Amino acid sequence: MLDIIESVGGKSVGEIVEGQLRFPIVVRLPDPLRGGPEVLGTIAVRSPAGETVPLSRICDIETISGPKFITREWSERRVVVQCNVRGRDVGGFVAEAQREIAARVDLPPGQFRLEWGGQFENMQRAPKRLTIVVPLALLLIVALLYLTYRNVVDTLLLFVSVPFACVGGIWALTLREMPLSISAAVGFITLSGVSVLNGMVLASALRERLANGTARDIAIEETSVGTMRTVIMTALVASLGFIPMALSEGTGAEVQRPLATVVIGGVITSTLFTMFILPALYRLILRVSPVTIISRS
Repeated sequence: MLDIIESVGGKSVGEIVEGQLRFPIVVRLPDPLRGGPEVLGTIAVRSPAGETVPLSRICDIETISGPKFITREWSERRVVVQCNVRGRDVGGFVAEAQREIAARVDLPPGQFRLEWGGQFENMQRAPKRLTIVVPLALLLIVALLYLTYRNVVDTLLLFVSVPFACVGGIWALTLREMPLSISAAVGFITLSGVSVLNGMVLASALRERLANGTARDIAIEETSVGTMRTVIMTALVASLGFIPMALSEGTGAEVQRPLATVVIGGVITSTLFTMFILPALYRLILRVSPVTIISRS
């Protein structure tokens, strides 16, 4: 009787071997006998006493809907629902999904628990690391600037380019309608170091002219004009290399595009800061306290 019940779905009774290939031999009831509980109940089976009776007299036959497989984790049943998020950020999607589930799904307390994993789980861990990495990166930039120039004013003026660069990165993300993701945050860290390079070019040239005795206004004007080509070339080198990443469409593009977009937008604004605003700030500071800048290395 059990053989007949197993043959409803298919019962393996052997294998056929042809060389290195193995083909299972499966016995399965014909389709007319698998049409439903009523049809299955009419199948004749032989009892231990030798009588032939319909299957419905021996067992109850019902149609029950359920999962084909039951997965477990740590001895607990586990059901995974997967989806791909496109055209929006993962954080916003999960937040909306959590609101909808809280409003429409009633999970009995103590019997079920809901966990969000995958890329969203990685996003939750990343901000904790960024709270350590971002301040550390900024402190290292300030420390290296001070060790380079041994001057608080030069260090602070050059570090001002970092907020200007971040503004450009935010504008670039807004123009491309991209969310502030983890990869974008990494782009801001990269941008913080790149944005200081142009300012260092101008500051080093200005210090050299001031140390040689050039007048303040003349030194600032000559430095601004003389370093313009170098500043633009430095900005182009730092930004052109990210253009293929910003326009990528292949595998990993969702990570590359925000990072490259932030760097390109930030380099543009930091370059404008170095060419126009930084010389004006130096003129203002030198006018107020020239001794703080005119110091020989």
